[in-house]
Amino acid sequence: MTDTTGKTLKPAGPFSVWEIGLALRYLRAKRKEGGIALIAIISYVAVALAVMALIVVMSIMAGFRAELLSRMLSFNGHMYVQGQVLSNPERDLALERLREIPGVISVTPLVESPAMFQASGRATGGLVRGIRPEDLTSMTYVYDSLSQTARDMFGKGDYGGDYVLIGKSLSEELGIGVGSPITLYSPTGADSAFGNLGGLSKTYVVGGIFSSGTADYDRAFVFMPLEQAQLFFGKEGLWDIIEMKTAEPDRVETLREPVRTAVGDGNLVSDWRDRLAAFWGALKVERVAMSIILGLVVAIAALNIISGIVMLVKNKTRDIAILRTVGASQFSMLRIFFISGAAIGIAGTVTGLVLGLLFCLNIGAIQHFLEWVFQVELFNADVYMLDAVPALVDPMDVFWVAMWSFFMSCVAGLIPSWQAAKLDPVEALRYE
Repeated sequence: MTDTTGKTLKPAGPFSVWEIGLALRYLRAKRKEGGIALIAIISYVAVALAVMALIVVMSIMAGFRAELLSRMLSFNGHMYVQGQVLSNPERDLALERLREIPGVISVTPLVESPAMFQASGRATGGLVRGIRPEDLTSMTYVYDSLSQTARDMFGKGDYGGDYVLIGKSLSEELGIGVGSPITLYSPTGADSAFGNLGGLSKTYVVGGIFSSGTADYDRAFVFMPLEQAQLFFGKEGLWDIIEMKTAEPDRVETLREPVRTAVGDGNLVSDWRDRLAAFWGALKVERVAMSIILGLVVAIAALNIISGIVMLVKNKTRDIAILRTVGASQFSMLRIFFISGAAIGIAGTVTGLVLGLLFCLNIGAIQHFLEWVFQVELFNADVYMLDAVPALVDPMDVFWVAMWSFFMSCVAGLIPSWQAAKLDPVEALRYE
């Protein structure tokens, strides 16, 4: 084909300017086609809200997961060593070798035993953890929650002294505070020439009250100086476990071999995923299930695009026939209406991404504003140990949400576009 100057005219390629321009012009409603514009607006809003909801919920879940794991791992550690090294005469050298491993932040020998706690006429059970005073700093939330006096008093005196640290929940349950006496009962006592002495009891003084951020731990644990715990439980000179904290808890598997090499054969090396396997598995299942459910919400919102494009095709039947008559191909018709549907989805996706990210980045301010407006406490800090809803935006989550929304929008726009492409121009113009 040539123009009046004799130059050869090349046909427009796929997704050319005229196809995109025509598709966008069809979305600009005339008065008699107001229904199409209304459906397009509804589809746009639905996709935007669905994408926003998916990003907000996944970010809040990721925030809670990260915050909860951070508090639990700060209390419990990331890796553990048990076995012959605990009673080996050269165990202190093994501790030094563990500290020298790249990625290991702290190495802490512990003694842990069950005990009964009694005070103010009340009694409950839990665990006593014997720890060296200098190792308390590795438990960030516990250490930061203690007063300076409690830090200074802990571990002072013969065999570590008689001051112990109890959790906030335990202090409330027993009705005691700093300076109050608390009696500990051990199920087993020290060995003697006459055999095991059986259960022992001793009254200690509450030197401080800690808050780990997890109520179950605050209720179940009492901290005692390591030397005192060894004496009380009849484990003089013994350790029950070596606990380690690492710079990257999510990559502890890379440190298993260096740790085994440092402590030698005949020792068991485990990590936090082994001890918290049920909890870790529940978090992953919940995350996948919630992603699938909210992904379906996005898909349902995108399906609204189908009804809008179907009505658009029906109203533009005469235009389609004329374009086909003057040389437009079936694929051109398909692309034009496909672009119209995809444009709605892309606009909704971008809007949803922006709104979702703005909501997550300002979630604390939004929470406090709503609390001020309605005069209610939406997020009880005493229960959740947090003063605001945590939100952690994962770039990969945002990417996959955008891709899923865009994909479903394209699928929704493709179905009616295929029907437009198959329209016979002769039949379309017969009654015009």
